[in-house]
This record gives sequence, C-alpha cells and structure tokens, in this order.
Amino acid sequence: MNFRAMISAAAVLTAVVPAMVGTAAAQTEIQVWHAFSGRLGELIDKQISDFNASQGDYKVVGTNKGNYSEALNAGIAAFRAGEQPHVLQVFEVGTATMMAAKGAIKPVHEVMAEANEPFDPSAYLASVAGYYTTAEGQMLSLPYNSSTPVLYINKDALEAAGLDPETKPTTWPEVEEILIKLKEGGSACPLTTAWQSWVHVETLGAYHDVPFSTKANGFEGVDTELVFNGDLQAKHIGKMAEWAKNGLFSYSGRRNEGGARFRSGECALFTESSAGYAGVKAEADFPFSVTNLPYWPDVEGAPLNTIIGGASLWVMSGHESDEYAGVAKFLTYLSSAEVQAQWHQDTGYLPITTAAYDLTKEQGFYNENPGTDIAILQMTGKAPTANSKGIRLGNFDQVRTVIDEELEAVWQGQKDAKTALDEAVSRGNELLRRFEQSAR
Repeated sequence: MNFRAMISAAAVLTAVVPAMVGTAAAQTEIQVWHAFSGRLGELIDKQISDFNASQGDYKVVGTNKGNYSEALNAGIAAFRAGEQPHVLQVFEVGTATMMAAKGAIKPVHEVMAEANEPFDPSAYLASVAGYYTTAEGQMLSLPYNSSTPVLYINKDALEAAGLDPETKPTTWPEVEEILIKLKEGGSACPLTTAWQSWVHVETLGAYHDVPFSTKANGFEGVDTELVFNGDLQAKHIGKMAEWAKNGLFSYSGRRNEGGARFRSGECALFTESSAGYAGVKAEADFPFSVTNLPYWPDVEGAPLNTIIGGASLWVMSGHESDEYAGVAKFLTYLSSAEVQAQWHQDTGYLPITTAAYDLTKEQGFYNENPGTDIAILQMTGKAPTANSKGIRLGNFDQVRTVIDEELEAVWQGQKDAKTALDEAVSRGNELLRRFEQSAR
C-alpha cells in the first residue's frame, strides 16, 4: 500500500470508529442476575439474545449467580454495596424477604406504569400472579418461571416389574403397591424425590387443604407460626420413613440431586418440579410419563391444588429512568404469548399467561406431548384456599434448611416422623420471630 492509500484508509477509519462507538454507546445496558445453568441457562441466554436482536436501544446482559440461594444472597450483598443489577431472579421462598426489603425493590407495576408500557395483571394466571401480588392487586415482581410438583414415571421400569407401563397412580396407597412390585422386580431405587420440603411437606398441606403456618400461610402477616406437624404430615412422613427402611424410597439430597438418578434410569418413580421436564426430555433414553402428584384419599376434599415453585423477576431500585424503560420492554417481551409458550414447552414451567396457554393448546403441543398440561391443570383445576394459594414466610430458605435436617434424621432412622416435625416447627418458629423483629 502506498503512502496516499494509507492516508485514505486512515481517513476512513477515523470516520468509522467514532460512528461504531456512538452506536454502541447508544444502547442502554440492563443487568439481569439469575440462577439458571445447564439447559435452563441455555434457554434464558437465548431469550436474552433474541430480545437484544429484536431492537437496538437496549442490551440485556444475563449473569448466572449460582443456585437460587446464592443468587438471592448475591443480590442482597450487591444492593448493600450499591452495585445491584437491574433485575434479580428470586425463588419463591425469598418472596417475603424481598417484600420486606424496603427501598431495595421497585415494584413491577410501577416500572411498567412509569415506562408507559402496556401491562394487564389480569392477563397472568391468577394462581401464579397472586403469589407475587399485594392484597390490593398490585404486582410486585414478574412471574417468570413458575412450577409445581408432579410425578415422573419410567415406563420401562414398570414393564420390567411386570406392571402396565401406562400405569399412572393417583393416590399414595396406589404408589405403595407399585413400589413393592418394583422392589420385588429388582429395582434398587423404586422412588426418589427432589426438593423434599417443597414436595412432601409444603405442597402436601396445600394439596390436602391443611395449613403449613397460621395467618393464611403467612399471607396475612409476619406474626405467623408454623403448624406443619399435624396428623397428615406425620402420617405421610412416617410412611416415607417406612419406605426408606424397606428399600422402597431412596433419599438423594435436598435439592435436585435425584434428577440425575431418574434421568439415568436408576430410579423408577420421581417426585419433582414440572420444570424437570426439560432435563428428562433431553437426557432420558427411556419412555416416561408425567402425572399428577399423588394424594391421600382418606382426607376429605383432597386433592385440592398444588402450590407454586420456581421464581420471579424483581426489579431493583437505584437505577435511571431510561434504564427502567429498558427493563419494562424486556419484561413485556418475556411475557409475550409466543415467548412464554415456547418457554413452557421447552422447560415444563407453567405458561404465566392465559394467552400463552391458549397458544400452546392451539399448536397441538399437549396432544403431541401427553402429560405436559398436568402442571397447569393441577394448579388451576380448583380455586385455591388460604391453605393452598402458597406460602409467604420470612427467612423461609432457612426454615427449609431446618426441615431438610429433620427429615434427614427421619430417613436415617434417628427420629420418628412426629418428633422430627415437632422439632422442625419449634426451630422454624424461632427463625420467624427473628424475621418479624427485623421487619419492624
């Protein structure tokens, strides 16, 4: 290249570089912290990249902050340091903590109103949105990934035990009969579970219209007290302890450690979140079915509806109005029927809007994938009661840890069910009193 050509090229670069910098600077960056990894991490990354590609004003940057507990703690620490993200994904047990964090959050209904972004709370499934909404009907956080417990069944395992592979038990006594036959057929793990407190204590009560705590499971005040040590809970945990002793139930861990055991074919039955569907569909090399969580038929009125799990998106305070405008656009995008229908179909999480549910039906997804509508039917089939609309407690993550510890003592044969539940209630109430004091 001669000298004159070099000068010409330099002139072009001088003109282009500022234009490129100007284009990049024009985008307002929105930080989103979440707790997804693996397949779910890939899916949220795609949602973010698709949103970024759909417009040029905002750039959403997603960051994994560990598991749910770690993400919540990271968000709290960041706020205290003045370095909070714009959006923080918080699992449902952190809802009361976020509500009590005065000055740390900006309610979603305010974000949408100030940005003049169309927002209709009634478009969201009532059983989902109600958990994140005030008594006055104002939505505090956006339901994003909502799930509920269901039962997964390895059809090959049933057939190997001489059972009809299409069997779908509806009650716990029916499950017990199946577990016995699986054990007799050589299964080393007839049943395992994920999230034992959520499935077998919290949801157990809701499904049978029995309270987990007073004050409508905490919805009516922080001066609530735990009461999950009643006859129903003692009966259910006692039965599971019997199964553990006899090799019918195999404990895998406090979170979702059982998922790998089911997906590998080791365990035949698996109680887990409806959102486990994504992993099972991607990894299991055997035919499986999804069916309703079993119930105890001798409890009058059972089954009712199961309760919500998963997480919502909380908008953090302390940012500029133009940034909140970008947050509002992103939340609108996530709530769209097309995005939510695809999210629901890919993951097993509930569609958070009626439009997304209707679109999924129109697309024929439920007909082609039997059992994928179980979660939404189970959540919405009956009107929720004060005992079944959810649980909203302060220090709930720590309360769950206490329950996990006591249940582990039961599975190991160190405590009977009633003693363990009594002690979990006593220890948990101490945590609630600490939260009540701090909330004042």
